[in-house]
Amino acid sequence: MASQFQLIMRTGPTPGAAYTLEGDQMTIGRDSTNEITINDAEISRRHARLTFQGGKYVLEDLGSTNGTFVNGQRLAGPRVLKTGEVVSFGEQIVLVFEVSSVDQGATIVSPRAAAVPSVSRPATPPPPAEYAGSIPASPPEVSSAPVPAKGMNILPIIIIVAVVLFICVCVGILWYIDANFLWCTFFPFLGGC
Repeated sequence: MASQFQLIMRTGPTPGAAYTLEGDQMTIGRDSTNEITINDAEISRRHARLTFQGGKYVLEDLGSTNGTFVNGQRLAGPRVLKTGEVVSFGEQIVLVFEVSSVDQGATIVSPRAAAVPSVSRPATPPPPAEYAGSIPASPPEVSSAPVPAKGMNILPIIIIVAVVLFICVCVGILWYIDANFLWCTFFPFLGGC
């Protein structure tokens, strides 16, 4: 059985499109001279390169403007692709790297059978991704709960409140002395008492 590698587009201009990987070297880009052409503004003319080495495909970015990502991590150098990894070009173009086994005697391609039985996990569908130009089903929810201020220093507020209180107490005392004619009692040095 031979292995057949492919990239399947999750989001982008043609969701569900399958790109069969054939050959030792393939380029991906917007230009029609690439082996894989994805006509989208987020893709550079020559965006990335896939090289077949040792039975595996190696992906590398070719200095694209919007970057090439594997599982959300921007590529800084060549990277060997593994089954199920998510390859993104820019923010909107998302593809999944898959491997299928091809039986030369069969008439159809079937997914590669595991040699050792594994624990089956329920398949979780990918979250619905919005593509540029799509209209959201409903507006995003806005929380009405007050957001506490982070790192707010309350010391200046306490000092201001204390000074205002001190001034009010002083004015109150002076008003009491004046209203009851107690100037001479409290301030005998003023004279004229």
